[in-house]
Amino acid sequence: MILSSLIFQSGLFKFSLRWIKSPGWTILLSWLIMAAPAQASLLLRIAVADNASQVKVGSSTGAVVRDGQGRTLGQIPANGGSTIQLKNGKAGFNQHQVHQLWIEPSSNGFVWIGNNWYRGKALLVPGSQGLTAINYVDLEQYLYSVLGSEMNGDWPQEALKAQAVAARSYALYKRQRSKGIYDLGDDQSWQVYQGVSKESPGTQTAVNATAGQVLTHGGQVILAVFHSSSGGHTENSEDVWGNPLPYLKGVPDYDQKSPVFAWTKTFSQGDLSQRISGVGQVTGMTPEKASPYGSIISMKVLGSGGSRVMEGDAIARALGLRSTRFRVTRKSGSANFIVEGRGFGHGVGLSQWGAHGLAQNRYNYQQILLYYYQNTALARIQVQ
Repeated sequence: MILSSLIFQSGLFKFSLRWIKSPGWTILLSWLIMAAPAQASLLLRIAVADNASQVKVGSSTGAVVRDGQGRTLGQIPANGGSTIQLKNGKAGFNQHQVHQLWIEPSSNGFVWIGNNWYRGKALLVPGSQGLTAINYVDLEQYLYSVLGSEMNGDWPQEALKAQAVAARSYALYKRQRSKGIYDLGDDQSWQVYQGVSKESPGTQTAVNATAGQVLTHGGQVILAVFHSSSGGHTENSEDVWGNPLPYLKGVPDYDQKSPVFAWTKTFSQGDLSQRISGVGQVTGMTPEKASPYGSIISMKVLGSGGSRVMEGDAIARALGLRSTRFRVTRKSGSANFIVEGRGFGHGVGLSQWGAHGLAQNRYNYQQILLYYYQNTALARIQVQ
C-alpha cells in the first residue's frame, strides 16, 4: 500500500489531497479544506437573479438586514418581505441606499428571493445593468434542491446518489475557478437549482448518504457534466466542445426507457423557413459533419435562395430541439419536414436516464459514476 498526498492553493482555501493505492483500485481518502478563518461549512454563492431592476426578498423567520460593513439597516419580520430596488446605482432598502445588502434569517429560517424559498442567506449587489441576488448556501443543502430540480426525488436511490456526487463535483469545479461575485447560476447553463420546493426525503437521503464525495482525475475535482438522456450512446467531450478530457469519453448508454430516448417533430416548409433565415424557402437539410455517435456538428441548409452551413447547436436552438442528435427529411408528397431525434441535452458525461436504468438493474452509485466518468476515482472532502 502506498500513501501519497498533494497540496494546492485555491483562493482562500488550501486543499490537501491524500489517497492510498492498492492493487487494481485507487481510493482517495480525504480532501481536507482548511479555511482562514475556519468555517463550519463550505458555502456556495449561487446567483438566483441577475440584472434585475428590483428583487423581492423575505424570510420565514425574523431576519436582519445589513450593509456590506455589517451595519444593521433594519429588520424583516417572520413571513414578511420587502422589495429591493436599484436606486442611483445602489440597492435601496427603506431609506437606505448601499453597495451591498444582506438578508440574514434567524434560527435557520428560509430566505425568499424573487420567486422561491432558499436555505442560507441572500446578498444583493447592484451593478450597471441591475441587481444581482446571490444565495449563500451550504454545499450539501444546495444539493438537496439540485437533485430535485434535475431528477425526480422518487427515483432509485443509487441514481440519485450518482447525481449527488456528480453535482457536488461540478459545483466545486466551478467554485474553484470562480473569479466573479458568484460561483454558479441556477439554470440549465449551470445546474438547475430551484430552492426548498424541490427538496424531498429522497433527495436529502441521497445527498446525506454521499456527503462530501466527489470525483477526481489526476488529483483534481473533475468537470462532472451531465445530461438527461443521450439516445443510446454518450459523447466524447472533444466532439461536442472541442476540448478533450480523459474522463469524458463516450460509452454505450442505458437510457432506452427514457421518454426522450427517441422523438420526432414536424415542421411546415413555411415554419422551417421562418426559423432558419438566409436561404429563402428551405428545400433540404444535409449533415456536413457529425460526431462518431450521430450528433450533428454542422449541417448544410438548402433553399430556393441559396444555401448555408449551420452548426448543429444553432439549428437545435432555432427549431427548439431536445438535442443535436437528429436528422431532417422531407415528408413524401408533402411540404412538411420531419425531424427525428434522440436524447435530451449535450450527451456528455452522466446520462440521468442511463443512471436510472443501471440503478434499476442493481448497479450501485459508485459503479454508475465510474462507468460514465472514465479514468476517475471517488474522493471525500472535509471542511475544517
